[in-house]
Amino acid sequence: MTLVRAKKHLGQHFLTDKNIATKIVDSLRPENRFTQVLEVGPGMGILSDVLLERDLYEVSLIDIDTESYDFLKKKYPKLGDRLINADFLQLDFAARFNGPLGIIGNFPYNISSQILFKVLDNRSQVVEVVGMFQKEVAERCAAKAGSKEYGILSVFLQAYYKVEYLFTVKAGVFNPPPKVLSAVIRLTRNETIELDCDEKLFWQVVKAGFNQRRKTLRNALSSVIPKDKMGDDALLDLRAERLTVADFVKITQQVSTNR
Repeated sequence: MTLVRAKKHLGQHFLTDKNIATKIVDSLRPENRFTQVLEVGPGMGILSDVLLERDLYEVSLIDIDTESYDFLKKKYPKLGDRLINADFLQLDFAARFNGPLGIIGNFPYNISSQILFKVLDNRSQVVEVVGMFQKEVAERCAAKAGSKEYGILSVFLQAYYKVEYLFTVKAGVFNPPPKVLSAVIRLTRNETIELDCDEKLFWQVVKAGFNQRRKTLRNALSSVIPKDKMGDDALLDLRAERLTVADFVKITQQVSTNR
């Protein structure tokens, strides 16, 4: 079977180490009550091989690369319509999957943030994600308030998911090897899918705070609400990077009341 060429414009770096693939699949936790698993960007199927060995899951694969799709169609003829040649970022989850869903993948590094925001948009269905990212992105996802890595993505993900940094992966287990280290993280959805505040305003507050992260929140939020209507909460005198998700929810509630 002809091998698939890794394409730079798709950010493809194919995993070649089955031990790492097994470790990634073992990081899924079916006790989180999902049996459907979607693998994103399977390439030549090293993760897929391990996934499809497990009787726990109904596995679907999605790849935008037609060459990968044709390769996998020959490799896994029994998958049928569970092999999808499409853009994950455009996928209609509700139309394709019925019930809770786990997502796994060696994700293309050039669209990491877009993948995570797609997960957030579909958090009502996506109960768990186990994925390989650039190490810097993985650290940002799992960062805690007060650290330099903590930012917009940290807050949004941690508002809805428990984020765990699982392990680091060296470049030598990929073909071609990336120029950066990689890492695997796990997202486990919180019990609460909706926050106890105006969620649209919450996103505005978080973005405004981090877009001007050197300013205190009171100054950074002046584009969202006039200062004289913000109240006197001491949290407003901190920079965004010092605030937890709960702090941002509290500020959003106050801003919503005073608008």
